[in-house]
Amino acid sequence: MKSRPSGFGIEQLPRIVRGEGSYLIDAAGKRYLDGSGGPAVFCLGHAHPEVNAAITRQLQDVAYAYRYLFTSSALEELTATVLRLCGAEFQDLVFTGSGSEAVEAAMKIALQYFAARGLMNKRHFIARRRSWHGNTLGALSISDFAQRRRAFEGSLLDVTFVSAANAYRMPDGVRREDLVGHLAAELEHAIVSVGPERVAAFVFEPIVGAAGGVVPAPEGYAVAIQAVCRKYDVLMIADEVMCGAGRAGTWRALEFDGIVPDIMCIAKGLAGGYIPLGAAVVTRAIATLIHSEHGAYMTGHTFTGHTAACAAGVAVQDILQRDGLVDRVRRDGAALQESLREALAKFDEVGDVRGRGFFIGIELVSDRSTKAPFPAKRALSFDIGARAFADGLICYPCSGHVDGSAGDTIIIAPPYNAADAELEQIIAKLVSAIGSALSGS
Repeated sequence: MKSRPSGFGIEQLPRIVRGEGSYLIDAAGKRYLDGSGGPAVFCLGHAHPEVNAAITRQLQDVAYAYRYLFTSSALEELTATVLRLCGAEFQDLVFTGSGSEAVEAAMKIALQYFAARGLMNKRHFIARRRSWHGNTLGALSISDFAQRRRAFEGSLLDVTFVSAANAYRMPDGVRREDLVGHLAAELEHAIVSVGPERVAAFVFEPIVGAAGGVVPAPEGYAVAIQAVCRKYDVLMIADEVMCGAGRAGTWRALEFDGIVPDIMCIAKGLAGGYIPLGAAVVTRAIATLIHSEHGAYMTGHTFTGHTAACAAGVAVQDILQRDGLVDRVRRDGAALQESLREALAKFDEVGDVRGRGFFIGIELVSDRSTKAPFPAKRALSFDIGARAFADGLICYPCSGHVDGSAGDTIIIAPPYNAADAELEQIIAKLVSAIGSALSGS
């Protein structure tokens, strides 16, 4: 079980036939408790009857009408809902079919904004080490995920990378209390080195997902970074595809930090996986100028604003708000994290348990005092994932966050409406999987 298999730790994929709340059922009748929401997608679990009914009603009327010929009630309602949830600073959005497309759209909107101002030299992007923004070439270019970039090197954009904002793995020689200042100074140095007249945007995940194993930036980081960006007329793009839409206990992850980015990307929790859907959400100043100078955003796809997808998004967001599920995530997330920390404390190999809301990462190390990772060939996270899967638990194993190859983390990201007993079962099954993997039994 030490080799890295396909998928999330399984060599032969079972055939899925049904979903029921927090569970998935395969063709053999085996039930899997979805402890990670797939890759942090399923905020309402599976086969929610109200979401399914909303999609069915839309399909009975019309499945989809081309966005650039028609509007629709579903599109208009979801637009209003998202803008209300994001806050008054946001004015407009572009719907996409995925998180990667949302990031790509955000990058193009940033470039279009500076084109509208006549600043055609501002074409360069800055991003962070150990980041993941998507599979399209633009989004991949601003991602520092060696395993996923390797096959495409040579065809990616020229991007400048600065350090990850990781309080567990500090830059050499930097004290914890100096971390925010160090990272802000590093970004400023990068902008000045490239030339402020060339830099369009800084792109970051407020809570790093797969590339780091759920790494919230330290307190004060977002405020300090925004100040640097504003100083040099650089846009701030927040990639909240994984950590947003309530996953961290606030609808916008950056609500926790008290700031508003210039452009924000959302996807996974927007329609909860029922139909693929994402969006790039734009603040008033950017939207106003682009519409004034160009008339419209120069980005979009055939399925932009897909009618049935928007209907799914409306249903998901209505249920989240009606049932107070984002508040539930904020209220119960700390307790879930603490319960995981207590249950895993017996393993010296568990170096860190971190996160926010129902978005929690567990980092495994060979030596807790030095934080040295396990050898990459051990594939420990995928071994744990395979054992958990065999026991009927879906978790999200990730690797390579330390040096691009070594480093093992497990992500736990249950549905917002998972029952308390299901959360307890997630912990129990994960503890069992980690224990058996570490012992080799």
